Amino acid sequence: MKLYNWGILGCGDVTEIKSGPAFQQTENFNIKAVMRRDAAKAEDYAKRHNIEKYFSNAEELIQDVEIDAIYIATPPDTHLYYALKVAEAGKICCIEKPMAPSYQECVLIVEAFSSINIPLYVAYYRRSLPRFNQVKKWIDQGAIGALRSLHWDLSKPSSGMDRKQEFNWRTDAQIAYGGYFDDLASHGIDLFTYLCGDILDAKGMNSNQQKLYTAKDSVLGLWQHSTGVMGTGNWNFGTSVREDKVVLKGSEGTIRFSVFEDNPICLENAEGKKEIFMENPIHIQQYHVENMRLHLLEGIPHPSTGKTAMHASWVLDKILCKL
Repeated sequence: MKLYNWGILGCGDVTEIKSGPAFQQTENFNIKAVMRRDAAKAEDYAKRHNIEKYFSNAEELIQDVEIDAIYIATPPDTHLYYALKVAEAGKICCIEKPMAPSYQECVLIVEAFSSINIPLYVAYYRRSLPRFNQVKKWIDQGAIGALRSLHWDLSKPSSGMDRKQEFNWRTDAQIAYGGYFDDLASHGIDLFTYLCGDILDAKGMNSNQQKLYTAKDSVLGLWQHSTGVMGTGNWNFGTSVREDKVVLKGSEGTIRFSVFEDNPICLENAEGKKEIFMENPIHIQQYHVENMRLHLLEGIPHPSTGKTAMHASWVLDKILCKL
């Protein structure tokens, strides 16, 4: 069976444990080369992970004839530029989330890959995690009846980096207008569309309450899914405590879970209360990467594509009043 040689653009922290090893441990996948603008850091990464090649120039990696696919793991403000380069080179692509800083940029990326009929994946890996597929199974089995409403509370205190006003792309409005909302809420919104269907409309309000950085730090959202589910969200990144609670209510029960916290998923209905703890893999993108292999080699559809990620970005921009 075919061996897919991958190249990583931007071998930073997210690739150390979350994603990089998942590519190396997936059958028929191999990380052939990595790229980082700092050549010494690129070399160090390659040596520590037993990777054959390293580059400090993105174009050299993209054009390498031995590379079949590119994983873009740079900050989102460079995703459009690199994605179009990868599409031009005719190579398979996986992009870290969020797919791009705006819905309009996502459209350009999706169009570029659709026009050449080459797979485009986005690292919304929660669609592939067993715990959330158990939630989806409960929904599909009718365990809580007809879906009615979904509410997500996500909050956390400001970090030391925030208070010192050090640079962080996640709080730079030029890169992430919604701040941590762009980086974190994108995971949840994408997951909710996977569980409850596409979103027909969304609205929101936002504020910069702390004035610690240029991006927003408080967002409220309201949306409606194609299945009729009414969704609401409250995201605040300057509170005294951390909270991550999702409540999905149906006509015959309730499902509770966290998007990020390592908590059990909980089902309550007429049969009683059931809690299941499903541990995430050490390399949390493992199932996401394995599903790419299944798509490429066996034609099994991947749950997280450019089109699904583009839809999530549309919802984010609607909530942030950018559309």
